[in-house]
Amino acid sequence: MITLTENAISAVKSALSKAAEPAEGLRIMVEAGGCAGFKYMMGLESTVRHGDAVIDADGVKVFVDDRSQPHVAGMTIDFVTGLESSGFVFDNPNAADKCACGKSFS
Repeated sequence: MITLTENAISAVKSALSKAAEPAEGLRIMVEAGGCAGFKYMMGLESTVRHGDAVIDADGVKVFVDDRSQPHVAGMTIDFVTGLESSGFVFDNPNAADKCACGKSFS
């Protein structure tokens, strides 16, 4: 369903190890909003919720709620480090269009 690159896995493992509260993995959600219609939401998660798909990516659990699953099926998540900014990058085959920042899609 979702693929994390080695860089993304390392970034999530680092975040999990530094978290103030214990967390089991990463939650990825799609919500209405952003400049293109939908936006990605991510955060550390400690529990599985009803309807979640749970993906194991090299020891990192990724939780996706049932409403977001169709929007992220086949998506690859990378983590890039640049001079001006660093962060997660989404390569989503379901996105017809995306905004310039890459965090919103339609």
